[in-house]
Amino acid sequence: MDWVSVIPPIVAIGVILWKKEVIVALLVTIFVSELLILLTSGALTLSTMPMGLVGTLERTVGVVGDANNARILAFALMIGVLMSYMQTSGGIAATVHFLINKNIITNQRRAGMVTVILGSLIFVSTYVSSITTGILSRGIFDKFGMSRARLAYMIDSTAAPICLILLFNSFGAYLLALLEGYDLDQTPISILMGTVPYNFYAFIALGLVYYTAYSGKIYGPMRKSEELLIIEDTEAEEEEINSTKSRYMIVPVILLVASVFVVLYWTGNGQITRGSGSKAVLYGVSISSLVAYLMMTYGLNKSHGDLVRDAFKGISAILPLFFIILLSIALGASLKVLGTGPFVASIIGDFLPAYLIVPFFFLAAGVISFATGSSFGAFAILIPMAVPLIELVGIPPSFILAAIIGGGTLGDHSSPISDTSVIASLSAGCDHLEHIKTQLPYTMFGGAIAFLLYLVVSFIQL
Repeated sequence: MDWVSVIPPIVAIGVILWKKEVIVALLVTIFVSELLILLTSGALTLSTMPMGLVGTLERTVGVVGDANNARILAFALMIGVLMSYMQTSGGIAATVHFLINKNIITNQRRAGMVTVILGSLIFVSTYVSSITTGILSRGIFDKFGMSRARLAYMIDSTAAPICLILLFNSFGAYLLALLEGYDLDQTPISILMGTVPYNFYAFIALGLVYYTAYSGKIYGPMRKSEELLIIEDTEAEEEEINSTKSRYMIVPVILLVASVFVVLYWTGNGQITRGSGSKAVLYGVSISSLVAYLMMTYGLNKSHGDLVRDAFKGISAILPLFFIILLSIALGASLKVLGTGPFVASIIGDFLPAYLIVPFFFLAAGVISFATGSSFGAFAILIPMAVPLIELVGIPPSFILAAIIGGGTLGDHSSPISDTSVIASLSAGCDHLEHIKTQLPYTMFGGAIAFLLYLVVSFIQL
């Protein structure tokens, strides 16, 4: 265990900056890590170089052999199915239309509040939240003289934070996958649930959005954008979403949340925090998807063939995320063998005071996520480094994990190459660079407060 173990994370950041592609970066990084494992064991020669590729494939295949990892990966695919069913059933559109058509929206304040509340209710996926809320709120914002930049900010700064507070989604599955395999005192689901009160940036970002919606006050470049009120054309597709009944969205979501807690209670023998997180999320989304299937079969007279096609359409949309999760798990396993985490932990533990470690990881996650446009990439690189510090320095695992999550989200909100920010811009019909420019003061303000909070709490606890 020496300095060569830090090469893979450096390679990951370099490739992502070069190619702007997380999947390619993860593949290259696993390959480099496997070569270094051979090197440190003395087995690397010119003739054994191809074994790095073999090691990459075997490491990736090997992690699927773990039941917890397999369940997390299956959950990621099933989330795609559930997302597709809620969209094609018209349940999401019906919920939105109910809010709009009952004279609930009569002024700017109500228009903003309905938008952020809707974005908060659709916590199954950041993509679904952004696309649905953006497309269905454009006309409302135009009617009340509100800029598309304000709409893009509201949907972007609601979607990810709410998904990280209510973790019954792909974010939760991904983080569970990264935590599996570490020998910690607490279960992964317990650690993940414990991050919620420490996720300062998520709460601050949501608070700022709700303040903006309720008060109607806007600041900085967004105010100038509002004054100009130049609504530009966009290439975003206007989706034709058929409206049916709200129950086609509400019932599956309630079942998903309820099932997760029931399975946690069951697998934990009466203790929710001791339950199996991977079983809970997989069983929960499976039950929810099955009920959605039955509701559409008997309530909308949809054929089995149509529902199967809808399911695979949802799965195809989630495949990039599936491969990011798979390769991130494999990278974590490879770095664990290489000893990257303990080596970095020993350096940080020697050179940084304990109370600066968590704020440092918050900033590091923000920088990596900003530079790469991917919070998932930041999580994959930093979590394997942070876990060894839990025992070495005595940092509460939920505390340091929350800092990494918050920093990754901050960088994602601020980056012009972030996929979630691009989707928010397109769905709102806003110029993308204008969205980043007008949102940046809010993200920087929220990030500064979160950093100070991590510093204060670290100083008190550590």
